[in-house]
Amino acid sequence: MVENGHGAPRSRPGVIRYWRPALLAVMALSVGAALVWRGEAPPASPAIASSPAAGPTTARRETRPTLDPAQFVGKAAAAHRVAREIPDILDQLYCYCGCDKHQGHKSLLSCYTDGHAAT
Repeated sequence: MVENGHGAPRSRPGVIRYWRPALLAVMALSVGAALVWRGEAPPASPAIASSPAAGPTTARRETRPTLDPAQFVGKAAAAHRVAREIPDILDQLYCYCGCDKHQGHKSLLSCYTDGHAAT
């Protein structure tokens, strides 16, 4: 350390700046190592089937078919095509527009069965 003329040592700026993130990283690694050592893993996040070939993992809530994408143009047509390709995934997702309360929708897939998704 270098003295700054007042008798007090000057600290290195890089060391002080990184001690908190380094401490947090050591703590996180310690907790992770303890969980692995005890044989417990952190809770897994829920998985969503990534391909239509995987099939549904639960019974679908929405049973109505999606609308024909040919009825729409542009982005709405593309969205309806995707909805036809992955209905099981859309049925697992929640729609945030409130249509479950006002239009009786069961999931995001419901929006593609009655034209609501195109509005």
